Amino acid sequence: MGNVTSSVAAKFAFFPPDPPTYDVFRERDGRLVLPGVTADKNMDVHLLETKVGNKIVATFWKHPFARFTVLYSHGNAADLGQMHELFIELRAHLRVNIMSYDYSGYGASSGKPSEFNTYHDIEAAYNCLKKDYGIKQEDLIVYGQSVGSGPTLHLASRLQKLRGVVLHSAILSGIRVLYPVKMTFWFDIFKNIDKIRLVSCPVLVIHVSLSLSLFGHPVQLLHFVSTEFFFFLFACNSNHANA
Repeated sequence: MGNVTSSVAAKFAFFPPDPPTYDVFRERDGRLVLPGVTADKNMDVHLLETKVGNKIVATFWKHPFARFTVLYSHGNAADLGQMHELFIELRAHLRVNIMSYDYSGYGASSGKPSEFNTYHDIEAAYNCLKKDYGIKQEDLIVYGQSVGSGPTLHLASRLQKLRGVVLHSAILSGIRVLYPVKMTFWFDIFKNIDKIRLVSCPVLVIHVSLSLSLFGHPVQLLHFVSTEFFFFLFACNSNHANA
């Protein structure tokens, strides 16, 4: 029963765009490029190998005056080809570097999407930040949206000196998306409700509700933040805001 439930949760977790919205090509000088993305001298494309041998695509968007770097884990139904305009806007308005990556099986990344592959994927992206750009934990903010909250909290629970964590429409766990269970089962996936207790840096939770409801997975996660400082942002659509 547990394996079946876990498999069902995994099927609900991953919806990579099919076909992928981009491809990766290598120029004559050896540089990797994303066709369709406007040439940007401050954007590097990487093909990173994970510890299980998958090759994942990652992009590093550099801001010339950045103090901090954001490691961005996207939602379950997008790939990097759909997100470059968002990264350009975030880089410009927040004045940060952004490292983004596609999960195994997403976009031009090889392999298949799974819980543990996303953990290997974010570790590969983090190692690239350390090795190629000299980014320190103290200057790194990890950002996870939707299913991306899983790898984000996986990394944040292991790094004790991060600048901060941003959880955008995060989930408590995979099984809890399907069933309102009160305990964590061994076969559950993305056990965020347990891992967030191990995070030692400030946490920003972004909860979007069109019904002005203060219930849901992101709000419930706040109860398990163990760090002294955390922040909460509630957002609603313009119609409710003007009512």
